[in-house]
Amino acid sequence: MIEYVFLAAGAAGAAWLLRRKHLARTAVGPVPGIPGMARRPAGEGRWRAGRVYADGGAARWVPERGEPVPLPGGRATGVRVPSVKEGIVINPGSRIVTCTYEGGGSIEIAVMPLDVRELLEAVPQADTDTPSP
Repeated sequence: MIEYVFLAAGAAGAAWLLRRKHLARTAVGPVPGIPGMARRPAGEGRWRAGRVYADGGAARWVPERGEPVPLPGGRATGVRVPSVKEGIVINPGSRIVTCTYEGGGSIEIAVMPLDVRELLEAVPQADTDTPSP
């Protein structure tokens, strides 16, 4: 019988701690930026976790560890789903946006489908229309 008392006290203590943590997180507010993973140059290298920030008119990739990567004049050139091999490393439900930026650089940014629109606002799509003669 005493086990049930200790079990109930432990469950109540865990619920109290989880509620405190949840209230602390919601009081801070949303974290700025678009969470995702990126690799550069596109198609090579390792996927690194970080965020894309679009404040100040110029987008930049900020990895969790390392130096920020500015994306001056960045343009999204394609959106695709990850391959099976990529799905092992990144979330298989994500979408990969391939971007190019000034200086000939390229980067692939993997974000969740609900964040694709926000990313394409930060890094607009390249013009694919060809002018007719």
